[in-house]
Amino acid sequence: MTSWKPNPRLIHRPAYLSLAEQISGAIRDGLLINGMRLPPQRQMAADLKISVQTVSRAYEELTRRGLLTGEVGRGSYVRAQSREPEQLHMYERNGDLVDLSILKPVCESRSLAKFSAAFSALGADMPPELAFSMMPNALFNRYRLVGANWLAACGLKAPPQCITVTNGASEGITAALMGVAPPGSVVAAEELTHPMLKPLSSYLGFDLEPLPMDEEGLIPEALDQAAGRKRLRAVFVQPSVAGPYAALMSAPRRRAITAIARRRDFAIIENDVLGPLIENRQPPLAAFAPERTLYITDFSKNTIPGLRAGFLAAPPRYAAAVANRHLATSWIATPAMAEIASRWIVDGTAMELINWQRMALKRRHGIAAAALRGVDYRTSPGALHLWLPLPSGMREEAFVQAARARGVIVAPGSTFHIGRQAMEHAAVRISLSATTELDLTASLGMIASMLRERTSARKVMA
Repeated sequence: MTSWKPNPRLIHRPAYLSLAEQISGAIRDGLLINGMRLPPQRQMAADLKISVQTVSRAYEELTRRGLLTGEVGRGSYVRAQSREPEQLHMYERNGDLVDLSILKPVCESRSLAKFSAAFSALGADMPPELAFSMMPNALFNRYRLVGANWLAACGLKAPPQCITVTNGASEGITAALMGVAPPGSVVAAEELTHPMLKPLSSYLGFDLEPLPMDEEGLIPEALDQAAGRKRLRAVFVQPSVAGPYAALMSAPRRRAITAIARRRDFAIIENDVLGPLIENRQPPLAAFAPERTLYITDFSKNTIPGLRAGFLAAPPRYAAAVANRHLATSWIATPAMAEIASRWIVDGTAMELINWQRMALKRRHGIAAAALRGVDYRTSPGALHLWLPLPSGMREEAFVQAARARGVIVAPGSTFHIGRQAMEHAAVRISLSATTELDLTASLGMIASMLRERTSARKVMA
């Protein structure tokens, strides 16, 4: 029997899943090896001061994943799996390159199993409308009702009739901008923002007004001054870690921004793509100014990338325009994706995957903290990425090319910059979730070495 024991301080709700993740992590890290026997369920329950039923569910979950095997009376034994299939199938690679430029949730076999089971269930019990519907009908009314429940979990009360079901945040952003910002109008945004915003401003014909940021994101005074200079139709914000700067906005800052929007009478487009993944966050801006905020969220960044489904909640004054723009550009969301998302909301799978994602990301943030010790970078708990300012004098393009030459792709900070002048400080965005923990550790170690080499070279020259 193994001497390794789970840490009771790390048991969080749902407790069975939290315990399963600790055991899974110990297997992955080699602390529990193939053939080791786990403690009996009653002993484990007594040691952790939790119920036997909770331990039983954790063991069942690990058995379902193929990490445990056993029979009644014999006990439960570790059945460690090779990591090779995980690396080949769960994460994308660009040849021999590790791609840390794209943001997506952590992907492991349990996520694939959930998604596969969802399609199996859909095939066994498919509503005919999923196959035959060509228009947003009663089927989508049901999705809107379920969507209202999900938005409540995000901190927002939204009437179902004001919710548009989308194929993800990108569709939602496009429909929201088309609904509030006609050609020739002005939309403000943080100077580091969503990479879609700049090309959309060109395609849709609105002017983009970049605004300075601080540790919390958009600065209210800058927004007020911009609104005084120009007739803003909307401001686009990402207040809950989703932006490249990984800023988490406080409640006073959110109130200040919504107060300015009311006084100056412009709309707020809030991209909250991570939704309830971010713990201890403040209510969305839409909760402070529901009459003028268009709120966007989806499932591909917090559950599994293939679940291309989301919701756009618009206030009554904009709801019809937004729905019509979505109809014109996308017609309807893919019914099968909307159906799976709805089922996952109702049966708790969506929140279960988000809770698991939180724990997986905590490990990734721990890896970053260890690998980049002494390096100045920005991130927030729950973020899928970190923002790494480069040392003074280091060119962004040169760093990106040098990292690629060493086998790692990172996103240049200029991709997210909409200012009229070049960025004051070069930086890169690095995904923490787009590869295996092993590759992430090695890649961040390599990046830290590059930075140390640069610092050493400067000291020698000095």
